[in-house]
Amino acid sequence: MIVEANKIMRFFNFCYISLPLISFALLGWIAPRADAALLVGSFNNNSVLRYDEKTGEFIDDFVPSGSGGLEGPTGLTIGPDDNLYVSSILSGSVQRYDGKTGNFISTFVPSGSGGLDSPEDLVFGPDSNLYVTSINSRTSNSVLRYNGQTGAFIDTFVPSGSGGLSAPFSLSFGSDGNLYVSSTLTNSVLRYNGQTGAFIDTFATEQKGSELGGLTFGPDGNLYVANFKTNNISRFNGKTGAFINTFVPAGSGGLNDPVKPIFGPDGNLYVSDLNSNNVLRYDGKTGAFIDTFIPAGRGGLNGAGFLAFTEDTTVVPEPRIGLAVLAVGAVLGASKVLNRKQKAIS
Repeated sequence: MIVEANKIMRFFNFCYISLPLISFALLGWIAPRADAALLVGSFNNNSVLRYDEKTGEFIDDFVPSGSGGLEGPTGLTIGPDDNLYVSSILSGSVQRYDGKTGNFISTFVPSGSGGLDSPEDLVFGPDSNLYVTSINSRTSNSVLRYNGQTGAFIDTFVPSGSGGLSAPFSLSFGSDGNLYVSSTLTNSVLRYNGQTGAFIDTFATEQKGSELGGLTFGPDGNLYVANFKTNNISRFNGKTGAFINTFVPAGSGGLNDPVKPIFGPDGNLYVSDLNSNNVLRYDGKTGAFIDTFIPAGRGGLNGAGFLAFTEDTTVVPEPRIGLAVLAVGAVLGASKVLNRKQKAIS
């Protein structure tokens, strides 16, 4: 009877210690993973499509066609609230969508607010407010600022034509806190004070015959600018604005009318190609063509436009071998210790 009682006691002791450790081991194999999905504006069918950030495979119509009145999606950005903000250029507004589901939330900036006309690109600034390019050359060549929580108009941050601004296409804040805007019709990137909007200088200039589009700062701190007419991506020194090189040569990988380059989680450069209706990927350090990441028309893509990466915290099975092995080892070790103790008692 004593022997049987000891066996039962060993079993309960083993369970008491090992079950939490087994749970820990399982958590090593099933854990939250924060991956980024690639969002692509599909201009011609008024939607935003979602693709796997590693394979480029189509996932879903993240923002279905016309949702919330979306008409001609251009600029995409993820806000401080983790929701998606989209410039609806043909309706002259900015729409807000749930960053996880893509469901329409609200018209964040109504058409005409503060003089908004044909919004192209948008970005949240260091002050958490929203900055939008207003590009209609007949009425506005400016950057407008809106309250980042309510969408209420604050001011005309960069007045029409300031510093020679003409057809402002894209904008980005630099590491110096200042605002950089591509001026399409003057083939230049203009720099403005990030707090006041005052013109500082013509930061970078392209050759005549160019037509600058989307711009972005890379992991190396340099400025990358798409060129509509010459079908390439130029790189400029992020501090001085001096031309470094043609990072992506003309037509590389079939590049034809690049919109806005962005760097992905893998450190590579992704460029939407409007005329070819696809997304191309280039080596983030050399600019060498890697592949056609999203082929023409995949998932119904029609008029590949602006890009954005968004976080996805879905819980999925993912091995964390180190944790799992450690936990299993602890379980086995605990079992041996208990056996030795019980033998000593017996």
